[in-house]
Amino acid sequence: MKFRHALRYAFRRSAQVTLPIILSACFLAPLSVLASGADEQFLAARSAARNGDKVRLEQLAATLQNYELASYVDYWQLLLDLKEADPATVAAFLDRNPNSYVAEKLRTDWLRQTGKQQEWAAFDREFPSLLQPPPQDIACYSLQSRRAQGDPRTLDDALPLWLTLLEPPEPCYPVLEALILEKRVLADAVWARIRNQFEANKTTAAAYSMNYLPPSQTPDKSLAQTIIGAPLPWLIRLPSDFSGNRMQRQLAILGIQRIARNDPRMAAQQLQRIASSLSEEEQGWAWTQIGRQAAQDHMPEAIEWYRKGGDTPLSDDVAEWKVRAALRVQDWGAVRSTIEAMAPELAAQTAWVYWLGRAYRAGGRLAEADAQFAKIAGQPDFYGNLASDDLGQPIAPPPQASPPSREELAAVQAKPGVQRALLFFRLNLRSEAVREWNWSLRGMSDRELLSASTIALRADIYDRAIATADRTREEHDYSLRYLAPFGDQVRPAARNQALDDAWVYGLMRQESRFVSNARSGAGASGLMQLMPATAKWVAGKIGLKSYHQGQVNDTETNLLLGTSYMRLVLEDLDNHPVLASAAYNAGPGRARRWRADVALEGAIYAETIPFSETRDYVKKVMSNSVYYSALFDGRPQTLKNRLGVIAPRTGGEAKGRELP
Repeated sequence: MKFRHALRYAFRRSAQVTLPIILSACFLAPLSVLASGADEQFLAARSAARNGDKVRLEQLAATLQNYELASYVDYWQLLLDLKEADPATVAAFLDRNPNSYVAEKLRTDWLRQTGKQQEWAAFDREFPSLLQPPPQDIACYSLQSRRAQGDPRTLDDALPLWLTLLEPPEPCYPVLEALILEKRVLADAVWARIRNQFEANKTTAAAYSMNYLPPSQTPDKSLAQTIIGAPLPWLIRLPSDFSGNRMQRQLAILGIQRIARNDPRMAAQQLQRIASSLSEEEQGWAWTQIGRQAAQDHMPEAIEWYRKGGDTPLSDDVAEWKVRAALRVQDWGAVRSTIEAMAPELAAQTAWVYWLGRAYRAGGRLAEADAQFAKIAGQPDFYGNLASDDLGQPIAPPPQASPPSREELAAVQAKPGVQRALLFFRLNLRSEAVREWNWSLRGMSDRELLSASTIALRADIYDRAIATADRTREEHDYSLRYLAPFGDQVRPAARNQALDDAWVYGLMRQESRFVSNARSGAGASGLMQLMPATAKWVAGKIGLKSYHQGQVNDTETNLLLGTSYMRLVLEDLDNHPVLASAAYNAGPGRARRWRADVALEGAIYAETIPFSETRDYVKKVMSNSVYYSALFDGRPQTLKNRLGVIAPRTGGEAKGRELP
C-alpha cells in the first residue's frame, strides 16, 4: 500500500518521473511501474537508431536531453556518423561520461574505426584509456600501430598469438603475416598452428593457414578440402613409403585426426598401417588425437591409445580428456602423471587439484592428498565441495554478513550506473540492463556488492541479485547467493511430484536464475527452461488437455510441467539425481549411454560427460542443491552423498525410450 501511494505522489509531481524519485519514494520496490512519456520517447529513439533514421533520432534527442539515459541517445547519434565524426566531438562525449559503460563502448567503437582507417595517432590517444582488457581485434590494431611506428618489441609480443589465436579477427592477420614475413615463424610453427586448428575443429582457418607454408609443402585447395572432409580414400592411396614427403606426412596425421572424430578404431587401424612412414613425433600426436576422441566416446581403448603417444606434449583439452579416460578405468597412476605434466595454469584449476589429490590418496600418499584438498576446500563449487568432503569438513554456508544498512543501500542506489541499469530493467531492455549492472559492479567492496544484491532482490531482479552476491570475497550472504523465490509455488509443485525441493531449486538456479520469461537461444522457456516439444509432451503425459504453447512462461504451468518432467526422468534413471540432471539438460538417452560397464562414482560420471555444457551444468546443479539443502534444513551437508554411485549400463541404452 505504501508503495502505491508513493508512486501516485511521484507521478502527480511530474509527468516524466525520474528513477531517483521513484527509488527514494518506495526504496527499491519491484520495478512494476508504468512507462512515462520520456520512456516511450527513449524507446522510439532506440528504434530510430537501429533503423538508421538520423532525422527522427535527432528530433527525439532534443526532447531527451535531461532523461536519465540521454547519454545513450548521444551515443547512438555519434555511432551513426562515426566514420565522419570529429575527434573533438568524440572526446567531448567521453569527457561528459567518464568511467561509464557507454563511454567504454564508444571508445571501443572509435578505436575500431580509427584502427580500420589506420589513423594511428587518433587510435593511440584513446587506447590507453580503455578501462577493460581490449577485445582481440582492438589488441591487434594496437600491435599494428606499434609496428607502423617501428616498435621493435611488437613481434615479440605478437608471437604467442601464433599458436593460440586460431580463428583470428580480420585486424590480426597483418600481425600474424608479419611474423611470416620477418621469418619469426617457419614451417614447423605453421604446421603446429594447423594441427592446433584441427584439434579445435577450426578447419576453415586451418585451410587458410596452409597458405603460409613454403611452396613445396603447400597442398592445393582441393587436397586440403579432401583432408578436411573425406581423408580415408586419400590415405589408402598413399604410397607404401612416403617418409620423405613432409607435406604428405603432415596431411596424413591430420587425416587420421579427422577420421578419429567419427571412428577412432578406424583411425587407429590406419595409423598403424602408415606408422613406418611417420616420425615418432608425428605418430605421437596422431595417437593422442585418437585417444582424445575415444575418451570423449567413453571407449575402453582410449587410455591405451594415449599411451602409444608416449611423451608427446598435450594441448590443454587433450590432457584433460586423458585424465577423464583414466578416471573411467580407475587408472590413478595415469591420472597423477597426466595432471603433474600439465601446464601450471591448467593444473591449478580446481578440477585437477582435486583429482590429483584423489590420485595421491589412491597411491597411499595421504599427506600429499590432504594438502591438495586443503588448497580448494571451502570454495563454493563442485570441487571445493568434494575436497571438503574428503577432508571430513561438512558443507555449510559461511557466517552470514550483517544486512546492508539503509545508508549503504542508499549509497549504492545513488550510483549513476546502478540507476541506469534499473531503468533499463524497467523498460524491459534486459541486455542493456545487464551490461550496465555488471559494469557498475567493478571495484565494489563486499559491503557494496551485498547492497547491490539487495537492491536487485527488492526489484525482483533475481539473476542479478545472485550474480552480485556471488562476487563477494570475505563477507557473504548465502541467502542472496542461493535465492529461493516463488516458494509458495515451487515447494508445492516439488512436493506434489515427491521431489527434493533443494534439487529443484538447484536446477532452476542453473536453468534460468529465476527469470520467469527467460528464453534460451535453442528456444527453451520459463523458470525451468522447457523446450516446446518437451513441454507439449509432458502436458499430454500428465493430462493437461487445455495446454497451449503460450502458457509456457506462466509460472504455475511452467513449474507443473518442469517438475513433472523431473519426476519422469528421475523415475526412468534409477531415481538418481545426477543422471536425471544430465537428462534434463541433454536428454535421457544420452544420460543412459554415458554410464559405464561398471559402477562409477557420481563425481566421475559427471566429470566424464562428453558435452562441456552438460558437464558444467550437472556439477553446478548438484553443488547448488547442497547449499539449498543446508539453507533449508539448517544442517551441514555432503556432496558425495548426493552424487552417490551410478549403476552400470544395462545394455538397453541404445534403444529408444518414450521420454523426449
